[in-house]
Amino acid sequence: MAGYWESTAPGRGRRAPRAEAVSDARVLSLNGSWRFRLSPTAAGSGEEFVGEDFDDSGWDAMPVPSHWVLEEFTPLAGGPPRSMRGTAEGPLYTNTAYPIPLDAPRVSTENPTGDYRLVFDVPADWESAVLRFQGVDSCAKVWLNGVELGWSMGSRLPFEFDAAVVPGPNLLAVRVHRWSAGTYLEDQDMWWLPGIFRDVELIERRAGAIDDHFVHADFDARTGMGALRVDATAEAIVEVPELGIRMPAGETARVPVEPWSADAPRLYSGTLTSAGEVVQLAIGFRRVEIRDGVFEVNGRPLTFRGVNRHEHHPDTGRTLSRATMIEDIVLMKRANIDAVRTSHYPPHPEFLRLCDEYGLWVVVECDLETHGFIYDGWATNPPDDPAWREAILDRMRRTVERDKNRPSVVIWSLGNESGTGEAFAGLERWTRERDPSRPVLYERDPSYRNSDFYSLMYPSLELLEHIGRGEEPAPEGIDETDEARRRGLPFLLIEYAHAMGNGPGSLQDYWAIMDAHPRLCGGFVWEWIDHGFSARTAEGVPFIMHGDDVEYEPRGGRFSLHGLVFSDRTPTPGLVELAKAYAPISIRVGAEVEIANARHSADTSDLAFRWAVEIDGRVAESGTLAVEPVPAGASLTVPLPFDLSASPDAVLTVEAALAADGSWAPAGHVVAWGQAVAEPVRASTSPASTAPASTAPASAVSAPGETARAPAGTDIAIGAAVFDATTGRMRRLGALELDGPWLDLHRAPTENDHGQGDLNDIASVWRKTGADRLRHRTDSVDAGADWLRVTGRTAPTSHPHGVEWQMLWRADGDGIALETTVDFVGPWRDTPYMHRDIWVPRVGLLFSLPGGYDAARWWGRGPGETYVDSCEGSRRGVFARTIEELQVDYPVPQENGNHIETRWLELSGSWVPNLRVDGRPEFDFTARRWTSFDLQRAAKPHELVDTGRVWLNIDHRQQGLGSASVGPALPERYRVPRERTTWSVRLSSV
Repeated sequence: MAGYWESTAPGRGRRAPRAEAVSDARVLSLNGSWRFRLSPTAAGSGEEFVGEDFDDSGWDAMPVPSHWVLEEFTPLAGGPPRSMRGTAEGPLYTNTAYPIPLDAPRVSTENPTGDYRLVFDVPADWESAVLRFQGVDSCAKVWLNGVELGWSMGSRLPFEFDAAVVPGPNLLAVRVHRWSAGTYLEDQDMWWLPGIFRDVELIERRAGAIDDHFVHADFDARTGMGALRVDATAEAIVEVPELGIRMPAGETARVPVEPWSADAPRLYSGTLTSAGEVVQLAIGFRRVEIRDGVFEVNGRPLTFRGVNRHEHHPDTGRTLSRATMIEDIVLMKRANIDAVRTSHYPPHPEFLRLCDEYGLWVVVECDLETHGFIYDGWATNPPDDPAWREAILDRMRRTVERDKNRPSVVIWSLGNESGTGEAFAGLERWTRERDPSRPVLYERDPSYRNSDFYSLMYPSLELLEHIGRGEEPAPEGIDETDEARRRGLPFLLIEYAHAMGNGPGSLQDYWAIMDAHPRLCGGFVWEWIDHGFSARTAEGVPFIMHGDDVEYEPRGGRFSLHGLVFSDRTPTPGLVELAKAYAPISIRVGAEVEIANARHSADTSDLAFRWAVEIDGRVAESGTLAVEPVPAGASLTVPLPFDLSASPDAVLTVEAALAADGSWAPAGHVVAWGQAVAEPVRASTSPASTAPASTAPASAVSAPGETARAPAGTDIAIGAAVFDATTGRMRRLGALELDGPWLDLHRAPTENDHGQGDLNDIASVWRKTGADRLRHRTDSVDAGADWLRVTGRTAPTSHPHGVEWQMLWRADGDGIALETTVDFVGPWRDTPYMHRDIWVPRVGLLFSLPGGYDAARWWGRGPGETYVDSCEGSRRGVFARTIEELQVDYPVPQENGNHIETRWLELSGSWVPNLRVDGRPEFDFTARRWTSFDLQRAAKPHELVDTGRVWLNIDHRQQGLGSASVGPALPERYRVPRERTTWSVRLSSV
């Protein structure tokens, strides 16, 4: 027989949902250490556990809030207390698939169930109380002093009961089921983490208290007038001293105000006072509307510079402290992020209070996703089944009622990836009636009849451009009325730029399109944080646990690691790039300095503009730039503060920085920057580097003007270099012993190289066509008085395609110049085994150097890693880092640490000669203590072991990053063309 946990009803015995509020009502936090017992089925430990006389002294201690699967306690099978991390009973990660059979609303008999008990004291003068749970996953039944209060589903939503507490000790008993009917509505690409994971509170209710209130704070941009009305469930007085407002609840006051926006989060403090309670009001005046297909706030178009945000902490899961929420917001604001989509459920209410205060636009999403019903072709999808209507509507009610007074919340999302169904018409209708001041969003229904936005996930750049111009193709099967309406909607990019592993790429490209079309109202990168858990090997070595580290099927593998910050909130290189793409101030340095203000509301009076000129990594001149305040949406130009034409290799940087301390950053924090770079000083050019290009195959190209001689002996000396006569590889450069170069066409695949499933999986093409098993052949070694020509072929095993190459060396003063020519030969397309194009991830040279090198200094992009489609956030100039600092410890090892647009590179160490590489004109480089093959083989960072060598890649080009782990294929312009290519470098050693 089915139990309440398998009911399609949302709960029983609960109070009506209401607004989250801070008031003078006394609150007794019930957070702390509870008694806990885990049982294997929904029967739990029996019904006796709710009684006062029940002996729980043998039970475990369990912190509340927490997820039991992340804590140490006695496991289901008994034995000593331990953590369940990494076990089938512990945290489970799936993306789309349900971890239980698809048999809604029923669940398996094996249903881990946690029984919680807490004894707490209530003051004698309390009249009555409300018991509030802010979040319990996934279904909870509650007893107080042995009396059943009711039960509830909806894991990320609050629920309350009237609590008949008694003076002195009271016993609270809660039974929490891991799986329930609610599980089928919560398939949200995240870890499955049961438990009482948000706060539990007892709230005093005095006679005449305010049960609920609704703040309506409108703003008219034409007149600058605000209109305030506060509805309340009790007779109450509204006071806003700063505005001179004192009026009864339900009446309207119109006064001049400063509006609220994310870049100018103006809040007015007030109170709502009844006979039994004083509620604190934090009022932000703003008007949200869609006019002529453009999304506007306060009369101005709004473009979200956003991220999707799951709640996550590597130790506590979705249990977050206020300090952690502030850390998220501060990091976001410093990276120029101004908007959050609360994927895919309402966050802890404190987060939204902080968004009001710090300034973030918020799209609040209902706790609804049924993605796993793709596995039955959506045939039994709950939104299309009347039996589920009340449970689904209940989730929307609890979402809206809790957060309706937050000025930061500007859009209600009806849910995520839940197919289609009549339930969405009900959600839309109720939401519009309850709160007509905010638009609603739902992306997955191609008719968009229940959405105020046209929306997609991960469109290509080409499709986004078409959408911006209103030229996108019509969805199939949509009637003319719906299609005509859809074409008049603003477009919101709810997910784009999948930040999994090393990436994402093309952020600047997306934003060039966003800025060009008013219809596009911004987007939200997927996503803010990696969902990894802190773990240790049996030997005590720390690592980040992901879905593949759990022995359970189905599992979502590494897919939980897709954040702009790592699990411990360390920023990734992707966040550096995003900060540049999202910069609200544009600074272009050319003949003049052009400054454009793309903020929504604020001018630039809070910013100080400064400039500096660097030569060889040192500041030569600097100063401030006199800039009048630039209004939002305006631009101006000021004279260039320095003439670069007389200073080769100089870099002029202009910055916009905070002029005073703010809530999210100190004075001096750089909001935006632009650069101009002088032409480089070029060394004298050797004959080898000026030789005219040949149209002959690489193997047929000769050194110009020389007669070849057969090498004698085992070594060949050319200037300061010594080469092996058989292989043609360099063995020594001055006093430096080294080996190489080899032609390198391989890189350790990034997560984006793996694509999604079979889609855009170029890593599997590389694997199947031998890109990671290249073999090298030397065909000829010819020498002259001051030159050496080596020809050969590099190709994979088992396949006929390959690269013919020539390396032409020329003595060049105290160094040696190298000109490399490559030709691609054989069937690189449509091979018998892989009917796909075979991309080449890099074309370059690999050197093996002594392990004594420990530091790099270079002129180029930096200081962090850069790739051809992810580099604009990195400045040009001279940078220095250790070899270790050049690496990025992605939790899954992959290609990292590249640097593009490098003019020169110097490697140094304590016992090895310095090595310098000069580009003609520029090159990419990586330097690491392990090879690309080591990176490819390693599953965890601690598996990368120092080989005793430094492996230096000097590349003509490496392909970009993209975001194909979910998004579109890497754009053609960021791939490595398979064409005849010649490039030059110069090497010297001191």
